[in-house]
Amino acid sequence: MALWRCSSSWLSSVSRSSGGVGGGESKVSPEIAPVSGGEGEEEGDEERWSRLLPELLTEIMRRVDAGAERWPPRRDVVACACVCRRWRDAAVSVVRPPLECGRITFPSSLKQPGPRDAPMHCFIRRNKKNSTFYLYLSLTQALTDKGKFLLAARRFRNGAHTEYIISYDCDDLFPGSNSYVGKLRSDFLGTKFIIYDSQPPYDGAKPSRSQSSRRFASKQINPNVSGGNYEVGQVSYKFNFLKSRGPRRMQCNIQCPVGQSTASDPLKEKPISTSSPLALRNKAPRWHEHLQCWCLNFHGRVTVASVKNFQLVAPAGTSDPWGIADEETVILQFGKIEDDAFTMDYRQPLSAFQAFAICLTSFGTKLACE
Repeated sequence: MALWRCSSSWLSSVSRSSGGVGGGESKVSPEIAPVSGGEGEEEGDEERWSRLLPELLTEIMRRVDAGAERWPPRRDVVACACVCRRWRDAAVSVVRPPLECGRITFPSSLKQPGPRDAPMHCFIRRNKKNSTFYLYLSLTQALTDKGKFLLAARRFRNGAHTEYIISYDCDDLFPGSNSYVGKLRSDFLGTKFIIYDSQPPYDGAKPSRSQSSRRFASKQINPNVSGGNYEVGQVSYKFNFLKSRGPRRMQCNIQCPVGQSTASDPLKEKPISTSSPLALRNKAPRWHEHLQCWCLNFHGRVTVASVKNFQLVAPAGTSDPWGIADEETVILQFGKIEDDAFTMDYRQPLSAFQAFAICLTSFGTKLACE
């Protein structure tokens, strides 16, 4: 069997600090073993493995999946899915999406709804020097650890607007790359944001026609890469003209998938059949007389007071399609734990990509809203 290797950031299980790979450690990824006999022998090995009985192949995938509940061992599931098409199909039939199993396995999982029963714990690291942000999946109960790299974003100035380019690869943060996931675009004041997806979020979705939403400023070169973006959400912060005391007030309108399929495809993001708009608002904090500050219960997941901290809930009457319990159910929670580290906990119907994009809107000064 030809062993599999991927040097991309997706299979890296080592956290990057604000200046690069944390602790000077190398990336963790399967390595290629020496192969003798040339290319023909390698193709022959792959063909032999692809001829396994379907029942045996499915049982192998079940055992690999059951024995790798967390990263980095879970990279073995991804490695098996990359052997050949039959192994990929077997992985698709066995691995459940985050909504059901509460685990992130393939890159396509980042655009699927989060867990139903409990939030997915993640954290964001910020590099102020190059305006870059890294999203990691928490591997332990600690607020921060080495983490499993998920997504990266970089802030660019585009005329009077600010854009955040989001990518699967922390070293390839450009709109025209194959690792491009989507982008976030703000207005001049930084109070209104639009979230764009690189892929159609549901069947029949049409790309935005505005020039600012396109991925390429010039003529498209690669016909296999979509040149358009699909609007999947908006985030707005309310103005505070009277400069009254209190935290920022934000509202979100997100297109969330309904009727999510039960299988994950590791290499292809299949459009969801339908979507429905979800309205979210930040949960109002209470004023603590003794501490003389605004307080929210983050259940120990936030340790530093900041105007960036928030919790998003769904107002009454908007939660039916996804079975959200009540108005007190926190869909997305974001808060500061260190100078350049923040926790991000999300659950269905938001995906990791949508949650990350919403949290990126909180960075930056908003004088008109504070």
